[in-house]
Amino acid sequence: MDTLHLLDTFNLLPFAELEVGHHLYWHLGNLKVHGQVFITSWFVIAVLILASLAATRSIQRIPTGMQNLMEYALEFIRDLARTQIGEKEYRAWVPFVGTLLLFIFLSNWSGALIPWRIIKLPEGELAAPTSDINTTVAFALLTSLAYFYAGFKKKGLGYFGNYVQPEPIMLPFKIIEDFTKPLSLSFRLFGNILADELVVAVLVLLVPLFVPLPVMVLGLFTSAIQALIFATLASAYIGEAMEDHGHEGEGHEEHS
Repeated sequence: MDTLHLLDTFNLLPFAELEVGHHLYWHLGNLKVHGQVFITSWFVIAVLILASLAATRSIQRIPTGMQNLMEYALEFIRDLARTQIGEKEYRAWVPFVGTLLLFIFLSNWSGALIPWRIIKLPEGELAAPTSDINTTVAFALLTSLAYFYAGFKKKGLGYFGNYVQPEPIMLPFKIIEDFTKPLSLSFRLFGNILADELVVAVLVLLVPLFVPLPVMVLGLFTSAIQALIFATLASAYIGEAMEDHGHEGEGHEEHS
């Protein structure tokens, strides 16, 4: 009985809780989610779907308009994946990398261009999906699962050999690195987007006419860079997980 009472006490204590601002909560059974994040995320998803439909509705040999824009985006994503993952393996990862890049890019820009806060909610307020820590952590965890999957798919249990390369003493550092990668990915994106929204909001209140405009333009540039950084690092982690150091060393020896 004492042990059960102790466990119940631990369950009631909020050991880790992060709250930024007020939120609109939706209750799905015992699950409590931030409703405003879903609303803005669905908006971004709808924009991506409409853009894809518009680009593929009437495909032409010489692309124009939306088709040209989407083909340019696809080529950019392919080049990014090819550079970071490698010529042989990159094709299977283009959809994943492209989804990360486009969703984060549009999410960031939606926070910089759309005055979400003028839409009144029962509680909380709308904002870019990536200004919520839950969204960025979810993307970071998906990235972690992706590079673990990539490594196991190519190397099997031999993937664990990476943890003792180049020396066994590297094992604890490699394990720590697996925890710091998603943390750095999520907090970098969350911190930059949230800070940009707060700066613009404060300037709009203090000097509502011209001063916020340069900051908003800078925010658009920063938002695009943050999306690119996230997608580039995700691709690099996937490429690193599939990299075969032993075969590379043999190749270099034969070439020399």
